[in-house]
Amino acid sequence: MGREISVRELRNHTADVVAAVRAGERVSLTVNRMPVADIVPHERERSPWVPSSTLRAIVDDAGADSRLLADLADVREPLTDQP
Repeated sequence: MGREISVRELRNHTADVVAAVRAGERVSLTVNRMPVADIVPHERERSPWVPSSTLRAIVDDAGADSRLLADLADVREPLTDQP
């Protein structure tokens, strides 16, 4: 995690803590030196869907593992009548 900060410190230095979190820092909020919450930068929720052109580019860049077909054959054979 990032730095730890007490509730009192948060109350007295709220603007500084918010600025640190806005800059990407993660802060652990403590009460009596025990962590009770994490203050983390907000992340916009993104759609799980991507354009097909993006997916094609990822697949083209990554390529297949040379042993992929052998691994798939090992899995496929017990499930089908065909070798």
